[in-house]
Amino acid sequence: MESIAKERCVACRSDSPRVSESQVRELSPHIPAWEIIVTSEPHWLARRFEFGDFSSVLDFANAIGEVAGSEGHHPKLTVQWGMVEVEWWTYAIGGLHRNDFVMAAKTDEIYARVK
Repeated sequence: MESIAKERCVACRSDSPRVSESQVRELSPHIPAWEIIVTSEPHWLARRFEFGDFSSVLDFANAIGEVAGSEGHHPKLTVQWGMVEVEWWTYAIGGLHRNDFVMAAKTDEIYARVK
């Protein structure tokens, strides 16, 4: 399976479509460690990343920030000693877009490099 992390985010507008259930089933295997939160609107992707020190936490968060800036798609980051929680969703459409899955895959690649 080729990684979706190689894809680029596309510009979204308020009328851009959310991912369908079949698209979620297609995209989810690319990001198996991520949880899809469906208890409220908007739905979002969430994952906790753990580290042994705060310096690594900051390096990881900053690396996500750089990629997010270059893609024009930004997550919610919760940073504290030993861990970073990352959440992806598309504000413009109030839910999940393919971009969120792409950025989750990119986040996994960053983690693999810095952990």
